[in-house]
Amino acid sequence: MSINSSSSPQSQPATGSQSGEQVHDLGKRPVSWPDAQRRLDCMQWLLSIADAQKIEPGSIRLASADASFRRYLRIDALDEHAQRCTRIIMDAPPQKENSQPFVEIAQLMESAGLRVPQILDWQAEKGFMLLSDLGTHTMMQVIKPDDPPPLDLYLQAVDTLIRWQLASKPGILPVYDRPTLVREMELYPQWYIGPHRAMVVDTDMRRTLDDAFSLIAGHNLKWPSVYVHRDFMPRNLMVGTPEADGTRGTLGVLDFQDAVYGPITYDIASLLRDAFLSWDEDFCLDVSARFWEKARKAGLPVGEDFGEFYRGVEWMGLQRHLKVAGIFARLTLRDGKPQYVADTPRFSTYIRATCERYRELKPLLRLVEKVDGISPQQLFAYGRP
Repeated sequence: MSINSSSSPQSQPATGSQSGEQVHDLGKRPVSWPDAQRRLDCMQWLLSIADAQKIEPGSIRLASADASFRRYLRIDALDEHAQRCTRIIMDAPPQKENSQPFVEIAQLMESAGLRVPQILDWQAEKGFMLLSDLGTHTMMQVIKPDDPPPLDLYLQAVDTLIRWQLASKPGILPVYDRPTLVREMELYPQWYIGPHRAMVVDTDMRRTLDDAFSLIAGHNLKWPSVYVHRDFMPRNLMVGTPEADGTRGTLGVLDFQDAVYGPITYDIASLLRDAFLSWDEDFCLDVSARFWEKARKAGLPVGEDFGEFYRGVEWMGLQRHLKVAGIFARLTLRDGKPQYVADTPRFSTYIRATCERYRELKPLLRLVEKVDGISPQQLFAYGRP
């Protein structure tokens, strides 16, 4: 599931709440179709490839549901050794979802050494794709929020991220430039302040937002660019089958179709300042430091000062959380997905915590406090809201 900022139907944000729709391995949950023709198109395609792909069309069921027009189904099959296995069907209506970036970025990630779904068949005209199945449990699903954070899983994610960034080349992926960063932040006043909080963005508020967005974009663009997954978080990382020695298998990577070429601080901020899960800052600092040290040794452009790098991660996270707060409000108000608004207090906590640290962000802090109805004297803690 990915979180992106476009308001066009071609690229709806695919994201979900822990208590919302996005659930992997939904068992025998039946598949509902928007219309009879869509179901017919899918079954005709499955029957046409059933022998070659050794799949059982009658076993189709829901695998993952989220907020986008793209969804995933699971189907039984036989592998090359005639052993029972499962495959994944991507159902992405071409008039609403462009699957070409998924295909191209899957190849890019595979060549970088990442574990991603293999594309076994693609019916581009109708928008169906048959993929290898990376498993039934995301990293998010094996995390117990009330237990200590699983450092081993986060370090696997760090290693996966570094492998992805080391493959970076300019001119391959779309550039995450200033207009894009600002346009994403504009979702905050467009959907969160206005429709969600029922507030009018007056002249003073507009000036504060313009100044803050320009400042945030400038800070973030000071960092060198690498490949950016754009939603590198536990809900998009699949836990591999445990090895014989009990260690966890390699993490798989999902929902990478919105990848761009942008600041090296972005994906580590996504991982540690998750849209659906918060950890104490000590843990975030620890993992950030481990990432920075490994990345520096690998030759990635993270700078020689960890403190400066961590500030960069904070500023990048601020941009992301302003964007996501707007997206979740939009999902609730425009798309009829009210479960997402339950996670917006987490974003406000992230936003306020970062703004509190930096003098130049104090005007934005006061604006956010006003929008959320929080007294400036009210204290709040980093981490779990």
